[in-house]
Amino acid sequence: MKTAEYYLLDVFTDQPFTGNPLAVFLESDGLDTSTMQAIANELNLAEVVFLSATNAPNHYPMRIFTPTRELPFAGHPTVGTAHLLGALNLVKPEQTLVLQPPIGELAISYEQGRATFKTAQPAMLADSTIDRLTAVELLGLDIHQVMGDPVVASFGLPFHLIELADVAALENVHISSAIWASAVMASSAVQIYLYVIEQQGEKETVIRSRMFCMHASICEDPATGSAAAALTGYLASLQPTALHCKIQQGVEMGRPSVIYTAANGEIKSGCVTVSGHAVLVGKGAVFLTHN
Repeated sequence: MKTAEYYLLDVFTDQPFTGNPLAVFLESDGLDTSTMQAIANELNLAEVVFLSATNAPNHYPMRIFTPTRELPFAGHPTVGTAHLLGALNLVKPEQTLVLQPPIGELAISYEQGRATFKTAQPAMLADSTIDRLTAVELLGLDIHQVMGDPVVASFGLPFHLIELADVAALENVHISSAIWASAVMASSAVQIYLYVIEQQGEKETVIRSRMFCMHASICEDPATGSAAAALTGYLASLQPTALHCKIQQGVEMGRPSVIYTAANGEIKSGCVTVSGHAVLVGKGAVFLTHN
């Protein structure tokens, strides 16, 4: 019986059974797109990575699937895959790893036990089709708990960014499925990223966040690197100085995660760096043929 083996990691955490789970299949060149999508749907994780064999030293073509679609880019698959290749000694800590998702090459380095990459392009920013009053209805909050009109930011995967007044508002969100259908699903960005700036300093800005998206139903994600990058790109556009963020997500789900981002200062191009830890927690196999 032919099988495809995968590794299971928890990403944006240094503790098992927290952060965001990820499955990574190595040397998946023999799998076609429909099989990859079927496997991702079967595993039912936020994302599943399929790597092809190297096409140059430390260069790996990479495809990323949710249970329902392929993504051009995602942060937690990038960080998790980098940690896996390091753990298997397929790349050395002092070397640069290059992953090649559809959006473009991502060069990854290893610093302070974290995998770090820079986005392949600057953030794309736009006005959101969701206004402040609609956001209030969508989230089940009071008007004073939503800080202005949302915006859309993207590094290939767009998010409605909605700032909330405090952590209490973040914890008390109750998504309206009716407003989601009429306001979010009808827009060009079918994910929302809620955030609270808890502490703003010269050295580090501390942020709490939650991300909601739609698979079979409205669901929450415990750690979203692409959303953290999009938020950082947006916040950096509002200030001329360097921005370093520590973004805590997944707390309300019981799967706390930490995502580190930076922009401006050393990143003059408008791109954003994203970094985080990951831990290897398991290994499995999918049967590809049956008698």
